[in-house]
Amino acid sequence: MKQLNLNWVTEGLMDFEYKKYLLLAYLQEVSHDFDEKKLYPVLSDLLLHYNNLITIKRNKTYVSNHFPKQISKIDLEIFKVEFEKLIADEEYMEDVEAIIDYAIPTMHRQLEEGKEIYQEVEEDLKIFPVGIVSLNPEEGYMMLTKSSSKETSVYSYMITIFEGANEKFRGIKTQFVGNYSRSFSHTFEEIKFQLIKEFKNIPNPATYVVESKFEYPLNETLLPVAKRSLVRYIYQSAA
Repeated sequence: MKQLNLNWVTEGLMDFEYKKYLLLAYLQEVSHDFDEKKLYPVLSDLLLHYNNLITIKRNKTYVSNHFPKQISKIDLEIFKVEFEKLIADEEYMEDVEAIIDYAIPTMHRQLEEGKEIYQEVEEDLKIFPVGIVSLNPEEGYMMLTKSSSKETSVYSYMITIFEGANEKFRGIKTQFVGNYSRSFSHTFEEIKFQLIKEFKNIPNPATYVVESKFEYPLNETLLPVAKRSLVRYIYQSAA
């Protein structure tokens, strides 16, 4: 996918039409991924760019401190370099504000499209435990399957908690274990029993099925949405 530099607004040629070209080329790639129902990493990348623009818009100090500077005079006697900020250029700042004012609503429309796809996938997923619910639901197996398929992709998972500045966040790490065939006699419970025999490091693993009715790109959409949905399901069930 075509990448957009993190500082694309404040770096390089400061020309509205040029910046608009960069933005639209990037968003065309985003739109192409969304058309194919591919959410990651494009959705998180788009959100990062959008939040950066909001930050710049709200914080004029940030803008001032991040614009390039020109050397206006070098005093060789005291080795002092004085900088003249380009922010003083009224025309320059008008271009910057025009770019930001154009980019924010344009990106917002793409974000809404991505969120709609995410919600569509999320609402399609059905999650349920396999067998007796473990006392430690933060480590175990996730069985990812499509309702019309006879194959189940199994991932081991571990939920981690890390602290931000003001709150705690939950993350989930997964590792692919293998694909298992499912039939009338070889049920999810049988697959779980097989996993316990094969991998004795977790004697009573928490095991959940995440089932989808529709086909989605695995790595770009289904797996990341399934992981986030499983974390929420586990903690909502425990509440």
